[in-house]
Amino acid sequence: MKYSLRTQSADRLSRPKVWVLVRSLLLFVVVCSVMWSTHFAGSGKSRVQVGYCAKLAEIDAAKAAGFDYVELRTSEIVALSEPDFETLVGRLKQLQLPVPVAYQFIPASIPLTGPSVNKDDQMRYVRTALDRLSRLGTEVIVFGSGPARRVPEGFSHQEALQQLVEFCRWVGPEARAKKITIGIETQRKQETNIINNLREGLALIKAVNDPNIELIVDFYHLAEEKEDPAIIALARNHIRHLHMANPTGRVFPLNSKEYDYDSFFRNLAKIGYDKKISIEAASKDFAHDAPLAIEFLRRSFEKKP
Repeated sequence: MKYSLRTQSADRLSRPKVWVLVRSLLLFVVVCSVMWSTHFAGSGKSRVQVGYCAKLAEIDAAKAAGFDYVELRTSEIVALSEPDFETLVGRLKQLQLPVPVAYQFIPASIPLTGPSVNKDDQMRYVRTALDRLSRLGTEVIVFGSGPARRVPEGFSHQEALQQLVEFCRWVGPEARAKKITIGIETQRKQETNIINNLREGLALIKAVNDPNIELIVDFYHLAEEKEDPAIIALARNHIRHLHMANPTGRVFPLNSKEYDYDSFFRNLAKIGYDKKISIEAASKDFAHDAPLAIEFLRRSFEKKP
């Protein structure tokens, strides 16, 4: 019995010490959380990286403007001679400017639909593109290529769709071998006459059924086609990348007052989007507009849904 009394007494004496320790730990966690959030709020950084769809001649300007990366034109890279390509690789390393994404996948000179499709030309071009982009560290290729996939007048739309499915089924394993994902970009009707909205894009990738054939969302095309941004929730498991522009003039997005972006970013926040977004837009004053656009997009992703 005496042993029990001593134990209970010792327990009562130790409880205040335990609570002091717990309160100290809780205070430490709170302070660290505040410091962490303050640091990232102050630096303007978020989980989402902001890049720029650039011509090769613009990579120095993109670096100077503060973009996290550049998204280069696939067709421009393929057209380089081997020495010029090696020079580009060296220049990007010198600038410490990554190329995780590429766009303008297939040029108009290599049709993907219609009676003039040449699978040998497609194969030769795609393999060169994938090889070079993998050497640049590219992880996603945006497959817009509106002119290349445009259905010729008088040609069966259903047959053209099947041609795209077959092309993607062939490209998927080729891309996977290079650790690259192909992102289907839906485009407005003024640019192509097939796969114009995200519902059609979803139907295409489901028909292809390949893990390396996914979707990208371009806000400009979304707005031009008057598609409800709520479609993002339906496509959430397939969205690998984003393109951004102010639809009024397809210029750099600079602030929330110039256009109604809220629904777009709110729906992205709901699905927890945390990858990359590239500005694909024009600017009359790049040095002025680029830093403003970068900051605006970073702030937009920091908002809660």
